[in-house]
Amino acid sequence: MFLSRPELIKKEIFEIAEYVPGKSIEEIASAYGLDPGSITKLGSNENPLGPSSKAIQALVDTAPCANIYPSADARELREALSKYTGFPVSNLIASGPGMDGLLDGICRLVIEKGDEVIVPTPTFAYYELPARACGGKPVFVRRNQDFSLDPKKILEAESSRTKIIFLCSPNNPSGNLLPEDDLRKILENTRALVFVDEAYVEFADRNLAGLVREYDNLVIGRTFSKVFGLAGLRLGYGIMPEWLAKEYIRAATPFSVSLPALKAGVAALSDTEHLRKSIEVVRKGREYLEEKIPFKVYPSQANFMLVDVAPLKAKAVTQSLMKKGIIVRSCDSFREAGDTLIRVTVGTPDQNEKVVRAFETVKSEV
Repeated sequence: MFLSRPELIKKEIFEIAEYVPGKSIEEIASAYGLDPGSITKLGSNENPLGPSSKAIQALVDTAPCANIYPSADARELREALSKYTGFPVSNLIASGPGMDGLLDGICRLVIEKGDEVIVPTPTFAYYELPARACGGKPVFVRRNQDFSLDPKKILEAESSRTKIIFLCSPNNPSGNLLPEDDLRKILENTRALVFVDEAYVEFADRNLAGLVREYDNLVIGRTFSKVFGLAGLRLGYGIMPEWLAKEYIRAATPFSVSLPALKAGVAALSDTEHLRKSIEVVRKGREYLEEKIPFKVYPSQANFMLVDVAPLKAKAVTQSLMKKGIIVRSCDSFREAGDTLIRVTVGTPDQNEKVVRAFETVKSEV
């Protein structure tokens, strides 16, 4: 007979709120008795075009080598990322699983029991998880009504124990960019590391990575899950000062990027046509959804739109859409996001039309 041994677990683990992912096609098909093939998934910000054909071929070609370890530091992928980003290999870290692995690694590197991290809300929920797991305490700072940041409030929340400030640009779930001037104000007035999550930056008009050349406390996190369509491979990377990259590699789990992910990542970076098409589909789709969804839609620089369905409740509308075979994301699980916001991934033109019609039906029923 096996007994529970909670006393063996660090008490900080029990303070971690369970991460809430988007619903899967299998979950919705089972819950509502739907044919999985009829379901449109627009809840997890995945690339509707799928991965590059070059990345797929790389996976096929790599399969017979599954018995071989990859390079410990993913050197081949970092060299490809160097060409893609313009940064030297010494400024680049490849991470698995996804950017979440990079967040885990940074927290493991700098967070000690009692340290603090600053998290502006609402935003991506994962930032607080690795911080708490390392004994850190998240300090939450509410964003402005339009989801912009107030650098002054961020800096006022800092204490002598602050080790990391987490920022997201474009922010998830609101889709707005962090102005460069605001980031500079924060970087120049803190001793903490500033981690800027740029998971969706390829869909945006600008990025902030160039500031890594100017500031020795800035880390840029990115992923292959969105524009490159490799969410299932869990591959991410970081751009950071050379001094930090060196220490990160020292503390990182070796071989964290699998050989298939490494090879597919290199191939995806080489497929500039697939990258162009993925960005074009999103930019055209954003315009369509912002114009056609019959509720308030916030402007977005990401591959999703934030919809305010007030006076309706997000959970009820989300459930109504799921019954119609459309998966979108209620934002009620995002800290301080309220209960009327829904995040909708930009899909193909047909998928976008389908979700607009569904929102119109919900609107007409009010």
